[in-house]
Amino acid sequence: MRKFGMRDKLGYLFGDFGNDFFFILVMAFLMVFYTDVFHLNPAAVGVLFMVARVWDAFADMAWGRFIDTRKTGKHGKFRPWILRMSFPLVISGILMFVYIPGLSHGFYLAYAYVTYILWGTLYSTVNIPYGSMASVITADPVERTALSSWRTIGAQLAGLIINVVGPIILFVDNKAVPSRFLLGAIIFGILAISCYLACYKLSVERVVIDETAKAQAKKGGTMKGLVKNKPLMWFLISSLAFMVVFMLIGTVNVYLFKDYFGSAKALSMVGLLQSAAVFVVAPFIQKLVKRFGKKEVASAGLLVAAAVYGVLYLLPNLNATQFIAILTVAMLGYGTFNLVIWAFVTDVIDYHEYLTGLREDGTVYAIYSMARKLGQAVAGGVGGAAIAAVGYNSELASQTAETLSGIHMLGTLVPAAVLGVVFLIIVFLYPLNKKRTEQLAADLAEKREQKSATQSA
Repeated sequence: MRKFGMRDKLGYLFGDFGNDFFFILVMAFLMVFYTDVFHLNPAAVGVLFMVARVWDAFADMAWGRFIDTRKTGKHGKFRPWILRMSFPLVISGILMFVYIPGLSHGFYLAYAYVTYILWGTLYSTVNIPYGSMASVITADPVERTALSSWRTIGAQLAGLIINVVGPIILFVDNKAVPSRFLLGAIIFGILAISCYLACYKLSVERVVIDETAKAQAKKGGTMKGLVKNKPLMWFLISSLAFMVVFMLIGTVNVYLFKDYFGSAKALSMVGLLQSAAVFVVAPFIQKLVKRFGKKEVASAGLLVAAAVYGVLYLLPNLNATQFIAILTVAMLGYGTFNLVIWAFVTDVIDYHEYLTGLREDGTVYAIYSMARKLGQAVAGGVGGAAIAAVGYNSELASQTAETLSGIHMLGTLVPAAVLGVVFLIIVFLYPLNKKRTEQLAADLAEKREQKSATQSA
């Protein structure tokens, strides 16, 4: 078996590259397809998205448990499922954008429910094994950080392509054209399949998994381990808080630049710089983590981001260009956290094995994914509720001074406060610092050797 190297990093990059061709397409443009092509009520679409997220959360958990009870084959435990399920996933994604004219409103709503929930369920069957696979590609904490960084780069690349090329394909004269949406889904579907195949071919599972998880889980070992897994619990809380504020920033920024700064076009620059920040930081992440540790690097990024948003709150008279220039520093900060976050998941999987003796990569990753989905279901309404709370009125030609001040506060002070709280959680409550992570890896390696020697004897 070859050593961990660039092929593994590229393979893992291609996994999220493939995932996000459809995930970002759906997140960015499915709403407008449903409202402008199917002519569904936006509120009805919002209910669909919330129902689907809750369903997806439990689908993640069910699939994670299913994966952990399967035996490892000659091609690994997780890679084969990426290969098997990627084709049904892409086909279901294309079906979401099929439009048959002349049918009833009830048919379109039912079709949206069936195809969207089917796609979300099949997405779990690929994303759960993909996310779990990082912990068996390598046992080295620093190499896992590299996988996390390359995964994030893959997602950013897909985002750039979808956000830049997508509108060119999907819209004609500023109108959503059904045939163009189907064409876009087919093009991005082919690209997604190509990426999944690359992920399968380039990745190697190296960490040997103990096959006793199924029997031990029946004895309650899984739940006991999860309850005692303090790194997992604090990581879930901090990542959920980060996700909610990240979604809030995305929602509020539209109103911040459109109404407060009077420059909606500036949002394009914000999106470009957000991706650029990840690409700038990514080459340095592995070296920084190797020297300082994941917890230390991630918390530093959060502190920088929180401080910059605090400064922006104290400078309400900046113009859009000045605001973006300072905001870029914050993007570098939370971009650093995003690059490291997936490596935290592999550490809490290791800690679960250390506590219980069970190697349940799929289950632990699925719990993290499930929590994110439930958080998304709740957080989906946070942005709208916050905008309404500060008095935004779409019928006014211009918003009141109080509303504009409230929008500025939502776009600066709230992120500063929440990111500051996440920083405090990571620093003072999340226990796996650099020294303890390295010791955890060494202790697990010793336990596995002892178990292997006992079984051989």
